[in-house]
Amino acid sequence: MDLFATSETDGAAALHWPDVRAWLQAHPQTLLDDRSLLEEVGLRPHGRNVVDFGAAALTRLEAVAEREAGARRELEMIARANFAAQTQTHVATLDLMEARNHSDLGRRLDAAAQGRFGLAGAAIALEKPGGVPFGWRVLEPGGVDALLGEHGLAWLGPHFEGLDLFGAAADQVRSVALIRMAPQLTPGEPPRPALCAFGSLEDEGFTPAMGCELAAFLARVVERMAERWPVLN
Repeated sequence: MDLFATSETDGAAALHWPDVRAWLQAHPQTLLDDRSLLEEVGLRPHGRNVVDFGAAALTRLEAVAEREAGARRELEMIARANFAAQTQTHVATLDLMEARNHSDLGRRLDAAAQGRFGLAGAAIALEKPGGVPFGWRVLEPGGVDALLGEHGLAWLGPHFEGLDLFGAAADQVRSVALIRMAPQLTPGEPPRPALCAFGSLEDEGFTPAMGCELAAFLARVVERMAERWPVLN
């Protein structure tokens, strides 16, 4: 029996879909009252003049759940990245604490920046006058204030010309983090202005909107370690 047949030659006694459809349109309550039939064909019976918003509501709930799941995944990724960075910072601190002198301290800082954080490098810069340890960068008097501002503690942003801190890696540096230090390197004399500098291979590696807590923590470790050995003028 073909319900979709429309020709009279298909059999006078046969049921055809146009006739069935027309009959259902003329007698809708008959179908609505047959709850078992509605359930068998996957429909949910409702009272008269009731509109079923179940599907639309479910779609909205699914969309909300997907957004929440996406936000949760993003937060988890950030948390894992932060935890990994903190772990690497702690390990780098242990590396720095094993330094034997100022030159070794600078070398270890640069190695930690590259090997543990994927940076182009790191450097320690110290203002004149006074002796500057081998491997450290030299800044002219007032150089730290010129880079950070008179009261600035840190600066994060794009690399710029004239910042000669990264030696052979300077061409690879795209962004930098500069942290102020003031180690007391000579007994009986005031602390000397200094910088702990980190260079990133990426343009967005360091930006003004970022926090610099981990970089500042490493700078404080470098500062305290540098005070272990006197620098003779």
